[in-house]
Amino acid sequence: MKKKNLTIEEAKKAGGKKYREKVQKVLKEYEELPDEKKHQSHLYYGYGKGKTTAAIGLAFRALGAGMRVAIVEFDKGFDQSKEHYYERRIFFKLKELGYPIEIHSTGCERMNEDGTFRFKNAEEDFAEAKRALGIVKELITNGEQNVLVLDEFIAAANYHLIEEKDVFKILNLYDKNRRFELILTGHKLLEGLEERIDLITENRKVKHYFDKGIQARKGIEY
Repeated sequence: MKKKNLTIEEAKKAGGKKYREKVQKVLKEYEELPDEKKHQSHLYYGYGKGKTTAAIGLAFRALGAGMRVAIVEFDKGFDQSKEHYYERRIFFKLKELGYPIEIHSTGCERMNEDGTFRFKNAEEDFAEAKRALGIVKELITNGEQNVLVLDEFIAAANYHLIEEKDVFKILNLYDKNRRFELILTGHKLLEGLEERIDLITENRKVKHYFDKGIQARKGIEY
């Protein structure tokens, strides 16, 4: 017997009653939550490619939904001449067009003139990380954003630009000011962090062309 094709209206009514009731219950319960319980914290971490990409993608989605977005970049300095993170160009352009986006780039230049990367931290790097923490505290306390992205925030602790206790101080401050969504990125979990974050996604490297000599490429990795 030939199976009858359903119209959209018929498909909406066919089966799934218990599922619809469950979803409707969840939606209703969410709407009844106080504002400070509606907003969640996210962490994208790991040694796989895509942590910042995920956070930036979420920021674009929020802007598309009419939300206000603030981004604080740790250890990603920008001297207005050398650009190593080309997604910033899009954000700057969106800001010119009137989209509610603010971006704070902190850190010193890490790329050497010969194309190698500077791994050692200098006094200026620590000063920039401290400046970034100050910006974050101000945004959490007084900012008007709906979404706050702290890019490489956990990495800053992983690589000792800030102390681990600074991460938890920021989370404590956020818990007192939960009026927006908080997005974090980094390389590895800190002890006790899993219990504090509402959503955690690990970007695990399965395979990377870097291992066969393909270097970071403009427009793809930066």
